[in-house]
Amino acid sequence: MPSLGMPELIFIFLIVLLIFGGKKIPEIARGIGKGIREFRKAKDDVTDALDEKPASPEAKSVAPPPATPPVDGKQ
Repeated sequence: MPSLGMPELIFIFLIVLLIFGGKKIPEIARGIGKGIREFRKAKDDVTDALDEKPASPEAKSVAPPPATPPVDGKQ
């Protein structure tokens, strides 16, 4: 796939400028930057959660509930 050269990038920028106007472009850029930051933070949080060392198997064992006597008194 060919890469975009300088003339193509200038043409795309001029089209975006005509469509959105000069005042709206900084707002769009801020929104894109904020979205990228939030995505990276979420990705890092998931990576950290997956990288955490799990607790030892002994710590995860759960004691069985205590036995309850039968309701009618018979076993």
